[in-house]
Amino acid sequence: MNNILIKAEEIKDWIIEVRRDLHSTPELGLEEFITKEKIKKYLDEIGIDYVEFKGHTAVMAFINTVDATKTAAIRADIDALPIDEVSKTSYKSVFKGKMHACGHDAHTAMLLGACKILYSIKDTLQSNVKFFFQPAEETVGGAELMIKDGCMENPKVDYMFGLHVMPHIDTGYIELKYDTLNASTDTINITIQGKDGHGAYPHQGIDAIVIAAHVITAIQSIVSRSIDPTDSAVISLGVINGGVKGNVICDKVNITGTLRTLDPTTRHFTKERIRKIVASTCESFLGHGVVEFEEGYAPLVNNNDVVNLVKRNVEDMLGHDKIVMKSKPSLGAEDFSFFIENTKGAFYHLGCRNEDKKITSLLHTSSFDIDEDCLPIGVALHVKNVLSI
Repeated sequence: MNNILIKAEEIKDWIIEVRRDLHSTPELGLEEFITKEKIKKYLDEIGIDYVEFKGHTAVMAFINTVDATKTAAIRADIDALPIDEVSKTSYKSVFKGKMHACGHDAHTAMLLGACKILYSIKDTLQSNVKFFFQPAEETVGGAELMIKDGCMENPKVDYMFGLHVMPHIDTGYIELKYDTLNASTDTINITIQGKDGHGAYPHQGIDAIVIAAHVITAIQSIVSRSIDPTDSAVISLGVINGGVKGNVICDKVNITGTLRTLDPTTRHFTKERIRKIVASTCESFLGHGVVEFEEGYAPLVNNNDVVNLVKRNVEDMLGHDKIVMKSKPSLGAEDFSFFIENTKGAFYHLGCRNEDKKITSLLHTSSFDIDEDCLPIGVALHVKNVLSI
């Protein structure tokens, strides 16, 4: 176990080369065709077995061990974001308007590094191992696509691991969180129907814009006045469309937003409050309102026993002082949640910040980069976690 970090450091140059190769050709969710071919190329170099999936761009590598009674799986997301990269590095994105601004290139490179090390010691493994190269984390939730295609079965996954690079944490530190780490997400679609008319004769119409203003104001009171202050919920209405001309009474408004919650009870309650507010407010102004929710990602709830397993491995490899315990969950979303809804698992954060190297940009920004010294640490943790189940 203590030699794993040494093994990871020995292939550091290779991991960096892989990461930069992937970084230069970013692709959006379910369009990761070049990325998929590169992953397959590296898997072929390693010699490990893998399977592809019909209908999407996921790849699953695997090591089946004779007489194994347990199976571990590790996930890396492979998609990029629609952002123009402003850096001048040699590995800058070659595709205008596309960038690995969330570190998925690093996640993929680290998972390939774990493949390389674990395959090299495959004859000593006591468990089966699966390696999930998952598309579309930023868009439609590629985790669900892989699960529907049976990635968690045959053999059944008993332990699930995943990580995310984080630029608010210095390289060499690992952030862990017990219980809930990330929120659920739901898209809110509100349609408000009024009646058009001439702006000079407002009494002859039913102004959907006026109704929308009252609906938005009322919805903002849900978190402050209807949710227990010890619970968490976020309602953000980011888009409003309506009207055709300044002197025409608007007959229809569409509002789109997002709902983030940390538990099923709050999630259900908040949806019902939104429905009631929209219906009653619209009715009071003689209009009509409809709410539709597009269910997004489930909340990410870590298994505390698996968090402790990762914690012990961090202590063994880096020292107790390199652990950062996250006290509060994030209202951001992460579709790794689907993998651990019915399986023991843990998701944790890998520090990639280095002020001395001026690597401090936030995720999802055009100048994001990572301190590549974090890469062998992530690889070693993947390997140690698998060997510890």
